[in-house]
Amino acid sequence: MALEYSSSYSLLPQLIITPCFFIFLIFLLYSISLFHVTFTSASTPTTSLLKVEQDQEALTLLTWKASLDNQTQSFLSSWFGRNSCHHWFGVTCHKSGSVSNLDLDSCGLRGTLHNLNFSSLPNLLTLNLYNNSLYGTISINIGNLSKLITSLDFGFNHFSGAISPQLGFLTSLSFLALASNNFRGPIPSSIGNLRNLTTLYLHTNKLSGSIPQEIGLLRSLNNLALSTNNLIGPIPPSIGNLSSLTFLFLNDNELSGAIPLEMNNITHLKSLQLSENNFIGQLPQEICLGSVLENFTATGNHFTGPIPKSLKNCTSLFRVRLERNQLTGDIAESFGVYPTLNYIDLSSNNFYGELSEKWGQCHMLTSLNISNNNISGAIPPQLGKAIQLQQLDLSANHLSGKIPKELGILPLLFKLLLGDNNLSSSIPLELGNLSNLEILNLASNNLSGPIPKQLGNFLKLQFFNLIK
Repeated sequence: MALEYSSSYSLLPQLIITPCFFIFLIFLLYSISLFHVTFTSASTPTTSLLKVEQDQEALTLLTWKASLDNQTQSFLSSWFGRNSCHHWFGVTCHKSGSVSNLDLDSCGLRGTLHNLNFSSLPNLLTLNLYNNSLYGTISINIGNLSKLITSLDFGFNHFSGAISPQLGFLTSLSFLALASNNFRGPIPSSIGNLRNLTTLYLHTNKLSGSIPQEIGLLRSLNNLALSTNNLIGPIPPSIGNLSSLTFLFLNDNELSGAIPLEMNNITHLKSLQLSENNFIGQLPQEICLGSVLENFTATGNHFTGPIPKSLKNCTSLFRVRLERNQLTGDIAESFGVYPTLNYIDLSSNNFYGELSEKWGQCHMLTSLNISNNNISGAIPPQLGKAIQLQQLDLSANHLSGKIPKELGILPLLFKLLLGDNNLSSSIPLELGNLSNLEILNLASNNLSGPIPKQLGNFLKLQFFNLIK
């Protein structure tokens, strides 16, 4: 009996443990089942929503395609089905399968954007429609584009109407190009909200009104092109805040007034274009303070006064056009030696004094025009060292003395204009070496002696004037 008792006692723990273990297993299985249900219910809507978004993006693009001209639709023949990320021309997608880039530049697209639902492309980063034949207005719902979008290029199309102020909502934009269209009206002040812009191209439109002072809020700008519009009024002083600018194009407008002193804060300019406006006063004084200026044009304004010292010492210059102003100063003291200068036009100003021999040290110079000024003295023989010269125009001045024979060693010269001066003596025989000469004007001088027979070597000559 003792053994039986003992045996009965040894079975008791097993009877106790077994129900507990069973209960534990049931609880474990329930927990796993609950986790599975929870995970499934959480993940399924996400996947489903993403699929709906992808379908919506594809439908949006297909709807826009259907609204375009038939020839355009055939160009986008790869756009079919429900997956816009599957080999659709010009479409790039995120890893998630959502459209990230629409790159359709130079595709010959013709139509409008009226049927392109911007809000259905919520993850778009770039929209490039450059150089097509798209037309019509830009819908006000442009502001519904993804707030993540960094690049928007509608340049070189036929868009019209006003620039929508809604663009100011696209605060992540770093590149905005609306150039070469038919946009009218003012530049919206909301443009100042685009604090991340590095490039703003609005040139070659029909924009009117003044440059908004809010432009000065775009402190990250490197490139600003407002040229070839109908803009009026002065340059706002706030433009001096754009200290990172390297390219500033304001040419071919109706801008007026003096250049604001604040522009002296812009010291990294490589190209400054002010031509064909109504500016007055002096040229910007610190225009080349950063010693990087390459292109400077101020043609066709009412600038007065001397050449700024910073410009005289600007050895980085490549192309300079200052013609048709009222600039003054001694021509010999106003300019230095420019090792990379390729083109300079100073014509139709009020420069005086004698030509400097330093022009001969500009060994990359292809065109030198100082016509219609008050230059006097002799033509320096050192000009013959500017061996890249192709065009030399010193006409309509008060130059005297001989035509230097050294001009005959300029192998690339095709235009030589020395007319309407007080040059004397005979025509140097060495001019006959200018085998590429096409235009020669020595008229209205005091030249004497026979016409050298060597001038018969001008096989390319199209215009020749020796009338006294």
